[in-house]
This record gives sequence, C-alpha cells and structure tokens, in this order.
Amino acid sequence: MKGEERRKCIIAVLEEEDGPISGSQLAKKYKVSRQVIVQDVAILRAKNEKIIATPQGYLLPEKEEQGILRTVVMKHQENDDLEKELNLMVDHGAEVVDVIVEHPIYGEIKGNLNIRSRYDVQEFIRKIKKEEAKPLSELTDGVHIHTLKLSDEKTYKNLLKALKEKNFLIQG
Repeated sequence: MKGEERRKCIIAVLEEEDGPISGSQLAKKYKVSRQVIVQDVAILRAKNEKIIATPQGYLLPEKEEQGILRTVVMKHQENDDLEKELNLMVDHGAEVVDVIVEHPIYGEIKGNLNIRSRYDVQEFIRKIKKEEAKPLSELTDGVHIHTLKLSDEKTYKNLLKALKEKNFLIQG
C-alpha cells in the first residue's frame, strides 16, 4: 500500500473509532513501522487534518461537543499527587482534556491527555514510569492548568470543592 492510500485509510479508521487508536496498532494494521505512522500523521496534519495525539493514541476531535469546558489552575505538592489529582477529577465525572504549563522560554506548552477513567489514569502513570518521563508540571514547580470537560455546572462546582479540599486548586 502506498503512502497516500495508507493516509486515507488512517483517516477512515480514526473516523470509525470511538476512542484513540495507537500508532503501534495502526503500524501493525498497515504492516509498517510506528515511525512511518508518525510521519503519516505529520503529513495529514500538514494537510489540515485535525488529528489529536493523546497518551492513548490518535483520534479526531469530537464532532459535537457535549457538556461544558472549564479550566482549573493546579499545583502538585508531592510526587504521588499527579495520580491522586487525576483520579479525583475522573471520579467526579470530568474528562481531563489536556495539561498546559507556562514556560518562561517557550511560552505555553500543551499536552493532550483525554483521560476519562481510572483505567486511563493508570495507563498514563504506567507510561510515565515505563518511559521514565517527567510530567510537564515539573517544568513549573508543579503549577499547571487542566482543561476539563464536564456534563454540567453542578458537576464542575462539586469537583472544585473536592479539589480545594485536597489543596490541589490554586484558583477556580
């Protein structure tokens, strides 16, 4: 299969999927390396395809946004706060869409997360440990911003209360 045909197929697969699909899964499906898929995605993005890369894999943005989007400014105090914070948010019905840090040199740095469940949190933490990676918040002494997707304002207010009680929230 030639590159252009494979890229059309990648878009078709992403449109069909309900959730993210990993580069490794796409590579296996098309019998190419994961790096070829990374290059294909880069080419598709250059052609204005709105592909999002998350820790769980690639996906296309949802066509219809349901619920509300809110941002919260947070700070980690301890090493294990990342997992506790993420679990608290998903337990209160939030999808953690992304994380943003304000870097003094590079400005805003954003990482897409799309974490919806405790399973997603476990997988995210597992990947951090496996890759010996550091969370973006380590660049800013623990201070970071999350974009959250929630069903309604009541859910958001309940989450804010819980985040304040655990001293994760800087402002709401």
